[in-house]
Amino acid sequence: MDTVSTDVLIIGGGPSGLATAIHLADRLKEKGLAHRILLIEKGSSIGSHILSGAVVKPEVFKELLPGVDFSEIPFNARVTKDRTILLGKHRSITLPFHIPYMNNSGNYTASLGQLCKYLAIKAQEKGVEIYTGFAIDEILCRDGKVIGAKTKDTGVDHHGHPLENFQPGTRVEARITIFAEGTRGSLAKMLIKKFDLTNGKNEQVYSLGCKELWSVPEGNIGAGHVYHTMGYPLDNDEFGGGFIYGLNDHKVAIGLVVGLDYKDPSFDVHDAMQIWKTTSFVSRILKGGRLLEYGAKTLPEGGYYAIPKLYTDNAMIVGDSAGMLAMPALKGVHLAIKSGMLAAQTAAEALANNDSSEKSLQQYETLINNSWIRKELYPVRNFRQGFEKGLILGGLHFGTQFITGGAGFFGRLRSHPDYKATVKLSELKKKPFKERFKGKLEFDKALTFDKATDIYHSGVHHDEQQVVHLHINNPENFQEVNIEQYDAPEQFLCSSEVYELHTNKAGKKELRIHAENCMHCRTCDIKSPGDGITWMVPNGGNGPEFQEM
Repeated sequence: MDTVSTDVLIIGGGPSGLATAIHLADRLKEKGLAHRILLIEKGSSIGSHILSGAVVKPEVFKELLPGVDFSEIPFNARVTKDRTILLGKHRSITLPFHIPYMNNSGNYTASLGQLCKYLAIKAQEKGVEIYTGFAIDEILCRDGKVIGAKTKDTGVDHHGHPLENFQPGTRVEARITIFAEGTRGSLAKMLIKKFDLTNGKNEQVYSLGCKELWSVPEGNIGAGHVYHTMGYPLDNDEFGGGFIYGLNDHKVAIGLVVGLDYKDPSFDVHDAMQIWKTTSFVSRILKGGRLLEYGAKTLPEGGYYAIPKLYTDNAMIVGDSAGMLAMPALKGVHLAIKSGMLAAQTAAEALANNDSSEKSLQQYETLINNSWIRKELYPVRNFRQGFEKGLILGGLHFGTQFITGGAGFFGRLRSHPDYKATVKLSELKKKPFKERFKGKLEFDKALTFDKATDIYHSGVHHDEQQVVHLHINNPENFQEVNIEQYDAPEQFLCSSEVYELHTNKAGKKELRIHAENCMHCRTCDIKSPGDGITWMVPNGGNGPEFQEM
């Protein structure tokens, strides 16, 4: 097995990982220190696994790239219209005010994937080594401390047996390892568990966003026009809403984001988005257009109290893996970049002092608490938890929090894992999803699409010869609980038709896993009842091939 040594290993080529690399290279140059920075990304290229709305706060890019002409940064359109729409089944109402914290004045629409491609070029210009198409599936430790990570063995069959083209993974040993894998990162999850980094913290909670990119006729929507929708097709038990972002070149990004603490085991975010598109407000924007791309992503919504301890000996966590997302604004790109910059500042000091111990890296937490990250997250620290018992009570909670600086009348609110919110169909106190929308789930493949059609527009692919990367943790319990009691919610919660409930000739139900469709959103890892499934990284270069998401 080969071993590679580096000073800093960054795992993940999203905004937080790239910002870490860029700022670290700058800080080390300022100190006159020559160090090796190595960034590894599992996607086939930078940006191929990156998806966001996105409406971006631009100021942080000026912090990250102080010597760069701002017009060079590949934002899309400056926001010129910003509205919140209350959707009903047959009509819509434009709210006459902005919901607190949701004003987008001065922001830009963007393809986050394109922004990351640009940041990767800037990182490489500064000497950062970037390697794409390599999956990392193991944290390396020595004497109870992180010393790097190992890339995944390739050339194995479904049972893990070596084939003729077997290639063992490479050990990458590093003085400091930065975990920047995005939401529910598989290695960050291992790190957090191994070192008990959530002790005393709230449980992280998540939402799932399904997104489509369309080309529409001129005049359907203006570039820089931003709409957020509330209401239909979601009810009081389902937290979330839609987004519509007008882009240049007569394109529009649309999507529906739904909190994964919903109760109905048959609820389907993908299908709910298709129903959302049939409303008169959304459908008129898409009329005459065509679908270009589709994707899905989970978002960490637990807020300030759910951020884990972000450091241990020789390691730090940044970006979405660290839970850096602001609610209710639903924005995390600027927080991801800033967290990466502060981790880079900490790493530069640690390298200069030849001390990357936990005590040294504690500076990262201090820097975050003294930055605008805390100023932005702390006032909404109870926001998402307040909606646990529905939109009406959640709205009341939010009102009290807004006038009390985030405290509300009850102090710190706790949260629970999203999978624990799911109830059995027999215990559901309302019509299940398919009954609620009976007659609306036949998709015309012009305005609305089934999952198979949408998946085609994601470019997703996986090597046939490899261990299935979706692992049922306890097959016997899964059969008894997830299938027999909950009727396999995985077949509905998945945004890309990975899970199929099959009944054989003897009448026995079993779950079939079509891992080749996986969008890498990790919803199953989050929402499967009884913590039934673990998402593991597949071969490098596998997964979606997003172009402008």
